[in-house]
Order: sequence, then structure tokens, then C-alpha cells
Amino acid sequence: MKIALVTISLLMLLTGINAGVQPQKNFDLQRFAGKWYRVGLAYDSPGFVPYRNRLTVSMGVVEPKENGDVNMTMWSLKSSGCQRKVYVYEKTSVPGVFNYYSTRHRRVKDVTVVETNYTEYALVLKHKKINKEFTQVSLYGRTKRLRADVLEKFRAYATARGFSKESILTPPAAGKTEDCPYGN
Repeated sequence: MKIALVTISLLMLLTGINAGVQPQKNFDLQRFAGKWYRVGLAYDSPGFVPYRNRLTVSMGVVEPKENGDVNMTMWSLKSSGCQRKVYVYEKTSVPGVFNYYSTRHRRVKDVTVVETNYTEYALVLKHKKINKEFTQVSLYGRTKRLRADVLEKFRAYATARGFSKESILTPPAAGKTEDCPYGN
């Protein structure tokens, strides 16, 4: 029994904490492309706590590249105006799983599209290891508002991943966003 526990623990360390996370079955990047709003976020990083109350719905556009990588452009409304960030998600050998280099953290992070119906919502898990493991679960919608059962699915998934109820957010929509290219 002790050998089995040690073996399982060692396997988790070698293969990563998110080894049990499976991407969307038969993930189709072309169907996933387009505009998405981040309408939910589960994140328990201590550095994020002071910003929790400032979080609003943000918008992103997923643009597949010919080589299978993805440009992810995100817009957020800040007090100084619209902020735009572009991320390059590199494809991996597993459809629905991508890597990208975070210039802010100077680390490679992995992104897994866990579940999507392509037309309404997507659950996405982001993972990084700095001095400990950090995970985020995001809920994206094709619109800024999603059905109550989809929001509950997001909360249940985040809770199952170990997030406390306090670290699971469904932020309000931003106020006037006329400075952002995606409008209100």
C-alpha cells in the first residue's frame, strides 16, 4: 500500500499536477475561433486578492494560425481606457491544449480547453508553476451573460478543482466600452 501511494505521488510530481485534466473530446479549433467574453474566473493567487473587486467582464478573440498555433487578443476596460494584450498560444500534440510564454511571470503556462459547446460557453484551465502551483479556471461565453445552469457548471468545476467559493468570481460587465474595439 505504501509503495502504491509513493508511486502515485511520484507520478503526479513527474507528470504535473494537472495530469488528470482532459481537454474537450475531439476539440475543433476552427469552431472554437472567434469572439469570447470571460464571464467567470476562479483564481486563488494571493497576489490577485487586491484586484478581485476591480475585475470586470473582458473580451477576447481567438484567431487560429496556419501552423495550428493561436493568437489570443484580450481587451479589458481599465480606468485609463481600453487595454489590449496579445498572447500566442502554441499548439501541443494534444488538441485543445496549448502552451504560452508569460512575459509577466517569465514562465511557460499551459492552457487547456476543458469543455465547450462552441456556440455558448467554454471552460478553460490555465496552469503555471512559479514557486508553487497556480491554477485558474475561466468561463468564457459567446455573450456577456450566460444561463444559470452554465454558471453553476463553472462553479461546480472550480469547486471540484479545489477552489473556495470566495475565489470563484462572476464579475460584472464593464461600464462604457466605446474605446474598446468590441463595443458595449
